[in-house]
Amino acid sequence: MKLLTRTIQQFFPAAKTVSAHCDGPCGVYDPASARIAAEAVLSMTKKILAIDTKDHSHATANSLSRFISIKEEQAHLAKTDLLVLWTDYFKPPHLEKYPDLHDTFWKAAKLCSAVKVEVSLEKAEALMKAVHKIHDIFWATKGREVPYYTAG
Repeated sequence: MKLLTRTIQQFFPAAKTVSAHCDGPCGVYDPASARIAAEAVLSMTKKILAIDTKDHSHATANSLSRFISIKEEQAHLAKTDLLVLWTDYFKPPHLEKYPDLHDTFWKAAKLCSAVKVEVSLEKAEALMKAVHKIHDIFWATKGREVPYYTAG
C-alpha cells in the first residue's frame, strides 16, 4: 500500500491538503422526511398491536420481529431528521418568533425514543402531532403555506 501511495504521489504531487464536510451545505431542509418516518412508526405500531401472537408460529414471530425492526429504524430516522432540522436550519430569529421551539423539538425527539422502545399507539400519534407542529413552524419561517398531509 505504501508503494502504491508513493507511486501515485510521484505522478500527482499534492499541492495542498484539503478537507470538506457534507453537513448540509446545500441548505435544503424539509420536515417531510421526518413525517414519512413518523408515519412508518405509526403504521408499524398499528400492525404490531394487530398481530395475534396466540399461535406461537414462526410466521407470526417473523412478522412481529420485522415490524419491530422497521419501527425502531424509522423512529431513529425520524429523530435524526428532526435533530438535523433543529440544529442546522433553525436560527436565533426563529426562536424569537417561536419561543417554544426548543421545547417542541426536545419533546418530539423524546417521543422518537419512546416509540422506539415501546409499542404505544398513543405515543406514535403524539409523534405525528409533534411533527405536524414542526411542519407548520418550519414552513411559516419560510413564509410559505404548505399543506400538511399524510401518505398513509
